[in-house]
Amino acid sequence: MTNIGDAVRIVMIEDDAGHARLIERNIRRAGVNNEILPFTTGTDALDYVFGPDGSGEVSSKRHLLVLLDLNLPDMTGVSILEKIKANEHTRRIPVVVLTTTDDEREIKRCYDLGANVYITKPVDYDSFSNAIRQLGLFFSVIQVPETQ
Repeated sequence: MTNIGDAVRIVMIEDDAGHARLIERNIRRAGVNNEILPFTTGTDALDYVFGPDGSGEVSSKRHLLVLLDLNLPDMTGVSILEKIKANEHTRRIPVVVLTTTDDEREIKRCYDLGANVYITKPVDYDSFSNAIRQLGLFFSVIQVPETQ
């Protein structure tokens, strides 16, 4: 197990540039200085997580945490979650779903697929900022397992 403070990379999959900036700014305000790798499409994010050969083995030596929006231009976040959790090399990567979708069925589906945390983005700017700051505090204390 590795504290998020110990070289854990945050893979942020968020297509809205404004939300991405707000998320990063408030994670930083919470004192989390980990590298944040921003991806605007699921395809690019999965290419990174699964590596050049597509096996996911490259991530077995990485300490990653995925911050996942469900509404992306090229595929659904649910599909990304499914792929990450179905792979033997990536299934232990913590996935935090951060999305505007508050449909109960969607929330249940994400947890059934292995999401570790599901957070609905507040529509209000101040509430959203505060929620992300709280998420940053959460990041500062959680443990991230080695994936193998």
